[in-house]
Amino acid sequence: MIDDDRQAGPRIDARANRTALKWSRREQFMRVLWGAAMPLFRFSPRVAWGWRRMLLRALGARIDAEVHIYPSARITMPWNLEIGEMAAIGDHAILYALGQISIGPRATVSQYAHLCAGTHDISRADRPLLKLPISIGADAWVAAEAFVGPGVIIGARAIVGARAVVTKDIASDHVVAGNPARTIRTLDT
Repeated sequence: MIDDDRQAGPRIDARANRTALKWSRREQFMRVLWGAAMPLFRFSPRVAWGWRRMLLRALGARIDAEVHIYPSARITMPWNLEIGEMAAIGDHAILYALGQISIGPRATVSQYAHLCAGTHDISRADRPLLKLPISIGADAWVAAEAFVGPGVIIGARAIVGARAVVTKDIASDHVVAGNPARTIRTLDT
């Protein structure tokens, strides 16, 4: 076993992190319920858009009409999810909704994109969980394999390029790419 205590800096208090109450009793119950219902979501036919909307709504998600969510999408806590009309969530997209995730009307979250609404406070030794919201504006597009971090707002009609890593807000009508994501152009409005 390597003794890393020789290095400078404060020690991590893993015990305090593991024993901290991160979820209310209701959230714990809902997580068990979602775990039991998940096979009904995951193994539904690809074209069963209405079935998946209904199932997510039954678990507290606020989902408007004609939303398309693919059965391979991974959603952590549906009750923290709000999706506007005609939005689309692609194959294998990850909606890690520890905090609120809001996706505007007609927005697209492409295949394998990852919206991560949770992190830890690294300034504290016990690394408490932070549940920071994410907002994706109307008509925005988060392209394939992009990562959107906690607390980020993506403006209306913005485009996050494939495999981009977004850790800061993106203004409306901006196209970003890279790691970290940077504006590469603006859209003519």
